[in-house]
Amino acid sequence: MRRAAARRRWTAAFLDRFHHPAQVTPTGFGLTILAGTGLLTSPLASTSGEPADVLTALFTATSAVCVTGLTMADTASRWSTFGEVVIALLIQVGGLGIMTFATLFTILVAGRLGLRARLLAQAETKALSMSDVRHVVRRVVLFSLACEAVITVALTARFMATYGEPFGRALYLAAFHAISAFNNAGFALWSDSLVRFATDPWILLPVALAVIIGSLGFPVVFELARTWRHPSRWSILTRVTVWVTLILLGVGTLLLLLTEWRNPATLAPLDDSGKLLAAFFATAMRTAGFNSIDVSQMYPSSWLVMDLLMFVGGGTASVAGGIKVTTFGLLGFIIWAELRGESRVNIGHRRLSEAAQRQVVVVTLVGVMLVALSSYLLMLLTPHSLDQILFETISAFATVGLSVGVTADATAPGHVLLILLMFIGRIGPLTLGSALALRERTRRYELPEERVIVG
Repeated sequence: MRRAAARRRWTAAFLDRFHHPAQVTPTGFGLTILAGTGLLTSPLASTSGEPADVLTALFTATSAVCVTGLTMADTASRWSTFGEVVIALLIQVGGLGIMTFATLFTILVAGRLGLRARLLAQAETKALSMSDVRHVVRRVVLFSLACEAVITVALTARFMATYGEPFGRALYLAAFHAISAFNNAGFALWSDSLVRFATDPWILLPVALAVIIGSLGFPVVFELARTWRHPSRWSILTRVTVWVTLILLGVGTLLLLLTEWRNPATLAPLDDSGKLLAAFFATAMRTAGFNSIDVSQMYPSSWLVMDLLMFVGGGTASVAGGIKVTTFGLLGFIIWAELRGESRVNIGHRRLSEAAQRQVVVVTLVGVMLVALSSYLLMLLTPHSLDQILFETISAFATVGLSVGVTADATAPGHVLLILLMFIGRIGPLTLGSALALRERTRRYELPEERVIVG
């Protein structure tokens, strides 16, 4: 009895210590990464039958849970079927979110949600009210599985009809890449990623569609499903996400076509339609790590284009990383309002709150500082050029997974740095910062205002 009472007191103390969603989310991701590392160090996970070293397993598990796609070793040749299944499960868990799975488990077992569980799920799914959490979590899970199932069916049919794969193998390949695509992970079971399918729209377009849908964010997808016929009713979040995403896809495709059109190592060998498909696919992969052309052979000007696209990333509450298209779009409106001398930032018939404006500026600056500091450290640890290191750093921070070869050549300290960068990029700089804080403090007084000349 005394031991049971002591155990309950210890559990209650632990939960009280980590009761805030911003503390539980990093803890949940960290524990999942450790569990995945343990599974990947098993001899069953390796094609050679020898246990993988801890750093390789930790890097792969972090990349999978953080839905990044960067790898120290080739996925197809390094990991066995068991290892690949573990990676797919880690991707699924990381994509949907630890709190989403925890909430769903609570619903199935207890049949109801407590206040704390609702708060945790609300933080992970960005639900608008706690009463919506149970319904939202169920829709998130069902929608994710439905999208992955549709992409799996499409890819399975293509692998069987065109590439002669037997049904079992085709289904396995399709399911793995559907999970990897929808969750914006970018893990592939071929050493060249999807380069062998560079001219096959029946492979690349379903993968790109899954990546784009996954990068929009569940709140935006659900609102579009309800009000897609009435754009005037869209919220600021949906308007900014949809329009900025379309603009990035169009501008990115155009710029890559202009810079890579005559590059003999990328687009030049393809016909006109193949070039358009490859450029569009590369732009769509700004949030995922698949590639249909050799990224390492792109011109530095194209790397810069990809740097900007990756840094912006995907939508809020999506499986994509980056500072988010919402942040980027709102930053544009803030700048425009300031240039016009307006004291309020208006978007359509809505006014952007001052708190949201501060968050936009902070998220952007924190992202820039993390990328700059990590690039500096990586330059000290690797012999690569600045443009290559900047590309790799942004890819890790934005949980994209595209690589120009820096990850494969990095030393152990460089790999540890990329692990930390992927972890921070997935859970968010602000979430990590608030998780480390013991409590939130509210200032109970205001100081006199002073006008400061800026610039």
